[in-house]
Amino acid sequence: MQQTELRQEIRVDALNEPISHYTDAVRFGNLLFVSGVAPLDASSGLIGKGDVVAQARQVFENLKKVLAAAGADFGDILKVTIFLTDVRDRAKVNPVRQQYFGEARPASTLIGVKELAIPDMKIEIEAVVGLP
Repeated sequence: MQQTELRQEIRVDALNEPISHYTDAVRFGNLLFVSGVAPLDASSGLIGKGDVVAQARQVFENLKKVLAAAGADFGDILKVTIFLTDVRDRAKVNPVRQQYFGEARPASTLIGVKELAIPDMKIEIEAVVGLP
């Protein structure tokens, strides 16, 4: 693991093992770059096959674990990028998103994609966080 005074790799033990050569997040100074968060349980099992709402909840719960490991919360998120295999699911995901963000409104981008890295995955979210 490459560490410097400014750069620190963060791996959250309570999450699934990364499926390729990456870590859950990288802190650089007071910024945290969170890798795409998948709707997986700790043993890499997909949660909510066919159910974007269940998958969104799992993604936000996993994201909460990454934030906690860095001493942050949803109010510290500056930017999110949401990847959906069906952009029409945005209306289903938004209420879940609002539950986690509360009054905080990060900058946001929604991208429709043909597929994601894991079969039957409908949503993935990455984030940039300003650390307190």
